[in-house]
Amino acid sequence: MIVIHGNKGLLQMSKIAKYLNEHILGEVDYRTGTLSAFSNDASVLSIKPDMVVSPRNTSDIRKVARFTWQLADKGHILPIVSRGAGSDQTGAAIGKGIILNTTSHMTDILELDIKQKLVRVQPGITYKSLNDALSLHGLTIPSYPASHHYSTVGGAIANNAGGMLSGRYGRTDAWVRQLEVVLASGDVLQTGRISRREVSRIKGLQNYVGEVYRKIDGLIDDNKELIDEKISGQEDGAAGYPGIAKVKNKDGSIDLTPLILGSQGTLGVISEVIMRSDYISPNSSSLVAIFSGFDAAQDSLDEIAALKPSSLHIYDGELFMQATAEGKKYKFNSELAETGAVVVMQVDDFSDRNRAKRLKKAARLLEKRGAQVLNDPDDEDAYRAIDSVTSTVNVQSIGDTLGLFDGVYIPSNRLDGFKQAVELLSKRFSTPLPLYARVLESSIYCRPVFHLHKVTDRQRAIKLLEEFSDAVYEHDGYLCNNSAEGRLLANYSYQHIDAGVLKLYEQIRKIFDPNNSLNPGVKQSIEKKELAKLVRSDYSTPKLAGQSLKS
Repeated sequence: MIVIHGNKGLLQMSKIAKYLNEHILGEVDYRTGTLSAFSNDASVLSIKPDMVVSPRNTSDIRKVARFTWQLADKGHILPIVSRGAGSDQTGAAIGKGIILNTTSHMTDILELDIKQKLVRVQPGITYKSLNDALSLHGLTIPSYPASHHYSTVGGAIANNAGGMLSGRYGRTDAWVRQLEVVLASGDVLQTGRISRREVSRIKGLQNYVGEVYRKIDGLIDDNKELIDEKISGQEDGAAGYPGIAKVKNKDGSIDLTPLILGSQGTLGVISEVIMRSDYISPNSSSLVAIFSGFDAAQDSLDEIAALKPSSLHIYDGELFMQATAEGKKYKFNSELAETGAVVVMQVDDFSDRNRAKRLKKAARLLEKRGAQVLNDPDDEDAYRAIDSVTSTVNVQSIGDTLGLFDGVYIPSNRLDGFKQAVELLSKRFSTPLPLYARVLESSIYCRPVFHLHKVTDRQRAIKLLEEFSDAVYEHDGYLCNNSAEGRLLANYSYQHIDAGVLKLYEQIRKIFDPNNSLNPGVKQSIEKKELAKLVRSDYSTPKLAGQSLKS
């Protein structure tokens, strides 16, 4: 058994690594270079782990969890941090203790049921690999994020992430059927809707799965009024565990899947996933509209959204000015000084005629609003270049472009006032704050520029985070629409959540993780000074799984 010694009971990591290597099929790595690589995710934060474990199957994850559970019984907490590609921008894919890296081995498609359009996969598979395989059968899962080339399915589930097409087809939760989850104890939980009778049977089990069901069922019953009034049907965003409102139906049936979605590895480790897919046209056409002012562009959005596009994006013209400074060229470059905003609309349909008809109608509406419309269905590459402008800006040479505010929710009727508030913050902090919005899901993106090698800029970044967050809530929005809160946004989200709801969320976490060993620090409040200490000084555009971070 592992030796724990020293005046403070410090764990001997090399011995732990050797012990785990003897008992799992995967690998344990604690080399300096590996630990350095896994100290960062796509956020501005940095935490060095003690070792990186690359499991090959569910059994490996169970053995790691059981080992840390036994250590916790002896008073020694060795955290487990679940990680996919590390594209999380809230600091949820980093932490002390053991990093469970699913991208080395757990990347397989285990089963495909064409008739039911269901697919069973391991969590480390990328969305692109999965959809490439499904496309051979005409199927797709449309909730994929913009970073689908390297982002994993497990990571998207952990964040209940939104994607480029989520405004029309829903976020990740709309496509997940069942999950296999390794609990902190090493027991395996199979989620899915089960009847009241089956719930009673599982509650009678003398293992940790039975204990979870007993306590969650009781917690829901004890807090029914709070859940109905403060969580169910409310626009609370993804902070905390709002999925609790969807766990228990009136007939007594229970499904814990909504609770795991967006939990960021704090309730268990996802080891297998069953997702549904559908026949969605792979053919799409785009239209680009150039406006001299942002307000005019915004005024056109409701009419265009009524045409049911697959995606609808609006970009502040300043983004293109920044991209041009990096050498990019666009068809409207000569008129760039007059570009106040750019609107990109995409439609998908199996019928070429139907796509062309919808684009033609959209073009007429936009031209009436004073837009210059670029509508060449045969020039999709040009449209993709426009739609990827935020990726170009993300590598700009004037400083570190920080993904602090990706996926903020702002109601459409408050966007005008919010944009004005952001413009004031831009002047106050002397940093460009152009906006980009996914209109159909009301998700706003804003990436400030600082020099994180400067202590003063790191301090200013945290201060901007605080004031930007205040502006979001002052305009009836919330910070976590496209992802969960992680470490970075927890404080600023929880200030605006009912105290009773926060207490409920704490109780949920305690049920699943009584030792606080699953991703500690994530989805938990942290002192601002302590958060500032985690901000890294060597930030540049992260490279994850061989790819540069995209919006």
